Amino acid sequence: MITTLPTENLNKTLALGFIGVGWIGRNRMEVLLKDSNAEALAIAEPSKDNADEALKSATNAIIANSPSELYENGDLDGIVIATPSAMHAQQSIEALKAGKSVFCQKPLGRTASEVSEVVEVAEKANKLLAVDLSYRYTKAFRAVYDVIQNGEIGEIYAADLVFHNAYGPDKEWFYDIKKSGGGCVMDLGIHLIDLALWTLNFPEINEVRSNLYKHGKKLTSCNEHVEDFASVAMTSEKDTTINLQCSWNLSAGQEAVIEARFYGTKGGAAFKNVNGSFYDFKAEKYKGTQTETLVTPPDDWSGRAGVVWADALSSGQDFDRKSAEEFIKTSEIIDRIYGR
Repeated sequence: MITTLPTENLNKTLALGFIGVGWIGRNRMEVLLKDSNAEALAIAEPSKDNADEALKSATNAIIANSPSELYENGDLDGIVIATPSAMHAQQSIEALKAGKSVFCQKPLGRTASEVSEVVEVAEKANKLLAVDLSYRYTKAFRAVYDVIQNGEIGEIYAADLVFHNAYGPDKEWFYDIKKSGGGCVMDLGIHLIDLALWTLNFPEINEVRSNLYKHGKKLTSCNEHVEDFASVAMTSEKDTTINLQCSWNLSAGQEAVIEARFYGTKGGAAFKNVNGSFYDFKAEKYKGTQTETLVTPPDDWSGRAGVVWADALSSGQDFDRKSAEEFIKTSEIIDRIYGR
């Protein structure tokens, strides 16, 4: 997937279909319609209230009776998927087989096997596949990424990743292992695992040790229950230590704690949320006891990943092997965290 921030809308106007227009799906749709050369032609959404709300922005869209009507619609260039996790892989596969490019909410699949199957179909169809790994597209994290890629803080030997959501999900399916594929690691940790692996150029991970908890009790199996707290230690082929903690409903003293800190031989850098916000982030660079602020809010990043996908699609980009392989590598790490 193209990882630069969009600068201008490109060539053809895209005709898009949307499967799922709840809060996240509707937000992504509204940003796409505002900031890219895209129009919404069709929407598949079982909730009438959600569909009616979406039509306030997508005034020319039709409401389909099922996702299959979108797959069969020959006018669509791409489909945006924002449904419960259990549906992502199959809906992506059906869309790709029908010749549509896909932008899907994370996770692309509940297991590495599901993700690999989607990627295989995307490659065979030669269609652009992207996943809404949205924090890559914040200005704050991009500043941290650039600092590290430019060698400004030297060789990275440690990364500390934290994502605590003091509320936790409000949809029941998140707590059903068969529907979600996992708990807070799958919901929150996936973002930070992706950020760390991407920043470190997707090294091989030699060791993964995880401790998963539900209501303060350690889980011995992830086959029946989802975790609400996770502590994970990973070691890369270059002996870089990557530590992750994530949770739902933790007494964090604020709405959220979201951080990705990187320590190198010449300094450090961090991506951090501001005042417990889920939306406001800053970037800092460290040298000894000194802190340099690189980026501060505001940054209207919500939906930016979809705009990048739409701009790439509009300019004619097809299957991107590099990003597809990254999706698989991240899902394989998550499988290892869950002991699968």
